[in-house]
Amino acid sequence: MTTATMTNTGVLDLSALSLREANETLQAATEGAFTIVNPGGRHAIACGLEHPVSVTIEGHTGYYCAGMNKNADVTIRGNAGTGLAENIMSGTVRVTGDASQAAGATGHGGLVVIEGNASARCGISMKGVDIVVGGNVGHMSAFMAQAGNLVVLGDAGEDLGDSIYEARLFVRGTVARLGTDCVEKEMRPEHLAFLADILKRAGMDADPRDFRRYGSARTLYHFKIDNAGAY
Repeated sequence: MTTATMTNTGVLDLSALSLREANETLQAATEGAFTIVNPGGRHAIACGLEHPVSVTIEGHTGYYCAGMNKNADVTIRGNAGTGLAENIMSGTVRVTGDASQAAGATGHGGLVVIEGNASARCGISMKGVDIVVGGNVGHMSAFMAQAGNLVVLGDAGEDLGDSIYEARLFVRGTVARLGTDCVEKEMRPEHLAFLADILKRAGMDADPRDFRRYGSARTLYHFKIDNAGAY
């Protein structure tokens, strides 16, 4: 069954509309461009979008903004609360300010760009999403990260990549401490090429040669009694 095209544009004012009404409007549109004003830090704004619509949010948002995104391009002109773009499948989510904990958590695809800093557990359990952070990330970022890429132009907090699987981590600044089973790895030409491309897509100005790569040492894939203390 083919979904009928519903084109729409306009301003959604959350001081006049309920959050449910605004989200229903966005979810029903299959294309178009929207601006959300007076977000007021509300939670779950622009969640569950499945079509290639463009959404600009003028102001700060609460928890789980742009969660479960698929195909949409969402820009937050402000800061975002916990769980930004959680379980993103595709499309792009961009924050011009800072993001709180667990940005991009469990994301399967798409691109998340945080122009400022990200708090703890950025990219936790990521499964294919690409995350670019212009500033720093907090502790336990990329915890149990399975696939995808986390690119940090600033510094990383303690226990980066703890219990990581096959995700790739690139950090330009310093790492306070690597997590269990996360090690520094060689930067090869293909990694430099990847960084050049994703930095361009994210609109970030940085030299790929300034980054270091981190990933799994693969010592926790199978239980070994000698490693029992690390589980």
